[in-house]
Amino acid sequence: MITVNSDKLQWFEGMTVRNILTAKNYKFKMLVTKINGILVKRADYDKTTVPDEADVKVIHLISGG
Repeated sequence: MITVNSDKLQWFEGMTVRNILTAKNYKFKMLVTKINGILVKRADYDKTTVPDEADVKVIHLISGG
């Protein structure tokens, strides 16, 4: 089990950041993702695996003026 923005999500072997974004239906283009406090680059979402019991933060960046 992992935690994504304070919600529990069932973990599986080989789970990637992309799998999490899909499972949580996060489609916003401007996201910042951290696994256990470590920033994950957008280019690495498909290849970065998430360990069991990880704390994942997905932050939606908002800009305006």
